Amino acid sequence: MARRSSSSLLLLVAVAAAAVLLAVAAAVPPTCERIECPAYEVVDSANGFEIRRYTDAMWVSTSPIEDISFVAATRTGFLQLFKYIQGKNAYNETIEMTAPVLTDVSPSDGPFCASSFVVSFYVPAKNQADPPPAEGLHVRRWAGDRYAAVRRFGGFVADADVGEQAAHLDASLQGTRWAAAVNEGRAEDPKTSYTVAQYNSPFEFSGYRYHQRQVYLLE
Repeated sequence: MARRSSSSLLLLVAVAAAAVLLAVAAAVPPTCERIECPAYEVVDSANGFEIRRYTDAMWVSTSPIEDISFVAATRTGFLQLFKYIQGKNAYNETIEMTAPVLTDVSPSDGPFCASSFVVSFYVPAKNQADPPPAEGLHVRRWAGDRYAAVRRFGGFVADADVGEQAAHLDASLQGTRWAAAVNEGRAEDPKTSYTVAQYNSPFEFSGYRYHQRQVYLLE
């Protein structure tokens, strides 16, 4: 992913524990207390959104997955990435699980048309310098400072949730000093409308207390 100016933002929708959702906007997701996550700094928060600044990070991503379902596409991509960290890579190396798993969403033009999804795994620090390559996957880098507008929401994500939460995030940014940066980010990357960050596996039971989701508008 190409580096963009520090003024542009990417929309990120993150699913977070409902109890933490609005009460502690800057809190680290509980999942990140037990497994590695990319570091970020909250530079602003108001009206149901956070503005985060991320530093350099490497991710391993799937090829675009065409599907009408966000949930189905994310599971397909997650299975590819799970095999990757279990050793199905050029180095036959087992890699520690991290969070979040990102799904970049490029919506279709109609309700019954397939959208495009790219699912990504955050590479742990010990592998950042040389992420193992793998067939069907590619490495991408968040270079330098990278800003994201973020909305947290709780529970297990459903297909109907994703667009609704992204719309809520977009609406919360209108009239703020970040609105122009979001529009600039969209102009630079019109293919991806938003990114969903899941801090727990798509296959965990729905009763899991700290299932995390976040929606990003990433630069």
